[in-house]
Amino acid sequence: MAKILVVDDHPEILDNISEILSLAGHQVVTATSGKEAVEKALQQQPELIICDIMMPDLDGYGVLHVLKRNPQTAVIPFIFLTAKTERSDFRKGMELGADDYITKPFDDTELLAAVDTRLNKVNWLKQYYGQTQSSVSHFLHDLQSRSEKDIFPPSACETASFPKQKIIYQEGERAKYLYLIQSGRVKITRLHPDGKEYISDIFTQGDYFGYVALIEDQPYRETAVALENTDLLLIPKEYFLQQIFQDHQVTLTFIRLLSRTIDQKEERLLQLAYSSLRKRVATALVEISTRNAATGNEHIPITREELAQYIGTAKESTIRILSDFRDEGLIQIRSGKIYIPDLNKLKNLRY
Repeated sequence: MAKILVVDDHPEILDNISEILSLAGHQVVTATSGKEAVEKALQQQPELIICDIMMPDLDGYGVLHVLKRNPQTAVIPFIFLTAKTERSDFRKGMELGADDYITKPFDDTELLAAVDTRLNKVNWLKQYYGQTQSSVSHFLHDLQSRSEKDIFPPSACETASFPKQKIIYQEGERAKYLYLIQSGRVKITRLHPDGKEYISDIFTQGDYFGYVALIEDQPYRETAVALENTDLLLIPKEYFLQQIFQDHQVTLTFIRLLSRTIDQKEERLLQLAYSSLRKRVATALVEISTRNAATGNEHIPITREELAQYIGTAKESTIRILSDFRDEGLIQIRSGKIYIPDLNKLKNLRY
């Protein structure tokens, strides 16, 4: 059976939980404060931690925060035990990395079921991957290599088709879905106070969008429009958030997507601040072409006006640069569509 650390500043609750777990065959280590809990977690290396939230010196959130920052204790499953039932409290705990949440009062069956669920998951991982550093790396690789489009089963979602130029959602609307593109392309636009429309992102087949508003629990801050006939998988907000809290694969996927989004936006800001217009157009063409490559289409799938909105400049200036690129052999224009014969030449454009 497992070694379990139980943390609570109420002796009667601590004794009750310890007795239940001991009768189930577990080895119990106890702590009556947050500071003692951190010390014993480091010394005893338990296989599971059950921790109260409301404690006088270091509360449960603080205990979890400290342990998650230490490589020795970061992967120990952590269950919060609390009388607090507000959704904001639940979300705070899950955002910090808690694995489960038990509210007081609870019965013996509820406690043991939560413990068994977490321990069974840990035991499965140990059996399948082992306990070496290379096995941990293997596990993380499996998480990262799992197809992102497989983490939400279609049976739990809806599907919808949007014709070209159809609005999917508008700025200010209440966020209801996470969207996965099954076919087609979508542009994300924002309206500047001067009345001009700017394209902040372009998504293609296999991309998720709309997740920032769901995670922030805020209305959409932009408008999504189909660039062409587009089929979408619609994942309901409640199901998405449930998966974020319960499935580490989903959490990892969207942490990675958010990090990628931040990196891309920072790079575009630097381009706007320091690069010449020629370099900005070249960078945009490379970025769009690279993201478009997986769909099998060779041409740039947006209009000159949309490209100008994506770069943040006038349409006329964009057309002039494209004309220069054509004359220099950097791009080809056939039937009004832009083709890039050698992506590296645009990537390596110095000015």
